[in-house]
Amino acid sequence: MLRRREGAGRPGPLRSRGAPAATAEEQGIGTRFKMRQRFFTIGDRFFIEDENGNRIFRIENKVLRLRKTLKFQDLDGNDIYKIQEKVARIRDTMEIEKDGHTVAKVHNAMITPLRDRWSISITDGEDLKAKGNILNHEYKIMRNGQVIGEVSKKWFRVRDTYGVDVREGEDAALILAITAVIDTMAHEGR
Repeated sequence: MLRRREGAGRPGPLRSRGAPAATAEEQGIGTRFKMRQRFFTIGDRFFIEDENGNRIFRIENKVLRLRKTLKFQDLDGNDIYKIQEKVARIRDTMEIEKDGHTVAKVHNAMITPLRDRWSISITDGEDLKAKGNILNHEYKIMRNGQVIGEVSKKWFRVRDTYGVDVREGEDAALILAITAVIDTMAHEGR
């Protein structure tokens, strides 16, 4: 079971590459977030809020060099992660970069009528898996069989909105970036 923490604030700076990522608690933010589904149209700006409605992060959607690029930013517009689709990708893959270095690659592992499986390769850490009903935003993100993030529409009653719970001690920004990538890839062309 994931724990919820009350209260929220603005995120602090994430640590540089090579150092452990800042946890949600260190960033001063809660562990449940609200995201809008299918929010990626060119030029769109989208805010991620905590469960109390406070804006925590924003995502900018741009086209750079003919590639869809998502910029995951703090509220001051500073890039935390950059997400780009690959032009000549063999398998559905998107990379998450920080300071010009790849920190994670998200791969669509398997699609079945009721369940999806996604693999997330972490450059400087243990790989993750996402399993569940991705299209309906009901799935879990796991490391070694332990749930570190959960995505669900049941927590918010607003249409086209879903929640993301991040386990305490995890890098909330990275889990949210992974969730945005999975949402983008799962709903491509829909």
